[in-house]
Amino acid sequence: MPKRETATRVYSFGLWTVMNRGADPFGAATRAALDPLEAISGLAAHGAAAFELHAEDLIPPGSSTVERDRLIAEARRRMTDTGIVCDACGSSMFTEPVFKDGGMVSNEARVRRMALARYEAAIDVGHLLDAPLFNIWGGRDGAEVDASRSPVDALKRLRDGFNELDAYITRQRYPMRLSIEPKPNEPRGDLYISTAGHALGFIATLEHPEHVGVVLEFAHAAMAGLNPAHEVAHALYAGKLDGIHLNAQRPLRFDQDLRFGGANLKDSFFVVKLLEEERWPGPRTFDAHPYRTTDEEGIWGFVEGCIRAYEILAEKVRQFHEDAEVQQLLAEIKRWAAPPQSDERPATGPGRIFAYERLDHLVFEILMGTR
Repeated sequence: MPKRETATRVYSFGLWTVMNRGADPFGAATRAALDPLEAISGLAAHGAAAFELHAEDLIPPGSSTVERDRLIAEARRRMTDTGIVCDACGSSMFTEPVFKDGGMVSNEARVRRMALARYEAAIDVGHLLDAPLFNIWGGRDGAEVDASRSPVDALKRLRDGFNELDAYITRQRYPMRLSIEPKPNEPRGDLYISTAGHALGFIATLEHPEHVGVVLEFAHAAMAGLNPAHEVAHALYAGKLDGIHLNAQRPLRFDQDLRFGGANLKDSFFVVKLLEEERWPGPRTFDAHPYRTTDEEGIWGFVEGCIRAYEILAEKVRQFHEDAEVQQLLAEIKRWAAPPQSDERPATGPGRIFAYERLDHLVFEILMGTR
């Protein structure tokens, strides 16, 4: 029997998603800036029960301690008033010129120390917001010129950095885990931790691998031409899936961060199917951007649309499990997985023929609403 669906789903958004102003490398912003505190309240009002943030989304770099504490106190007040929680924090060090050669992998020792100090300060912010996870996407921790440093040296620097951050969390007695968000490229030509497999292999080299997990993004897998559901499955199987970032992406293109459901319908279905069947307990987090043509009011329609897309696909998963023909085909497939009886002759010729064509078509019909 299939596993039951998750009883209660928590939907989350990165603050940077609704605060995105529609700018891109070829065009200026098309929307007014959204205050981060208003973003927290707005998300709560439109169906989100949690949010993620980069510390810099809430607290501009260079803010005084007094201003930092004021903004955190106001954010906590909004959280108390609305019931929304912070499920992860990170740091947006990939935007500033000083980190142009990376943070923890930079060839400048001074910059590597700055990066660790910046991460530690962001970890403090996450703790003050009760975030259980500190997620690191090393957007500049990569290279365009491979002659500039050995990738082995880069991985050693990343290992040392993660070990130091883990030790900081332990010294501070924060109830927080670290996580890695892999991506194959962009903004650097190549990033050193590119896929779920890269992240899992790297985590195994750390002093305390049990303290570190993986946050997987749908678009990052598609950018590498990989199957997003298979990427998620590897992290689930390893017991390392600490977060999921849902969006849409045309394969092998720049990081589009399209609205969830905006592309890759079948791939999206199988990611949702996997999360629901495995009863994964974490928040369903959306890391997409409202389209550049969207105005300020349309941001909240974007939020509701992402949530609605997941709900529709979860309903399609339920239909898949309740469809009699689908279940008959699956039962036939599973029958041949059992150990053969002693008197059963082995298959000869081309081997057993499975009804995969029909099964795939039934998935198509369920998704199209024709069954």
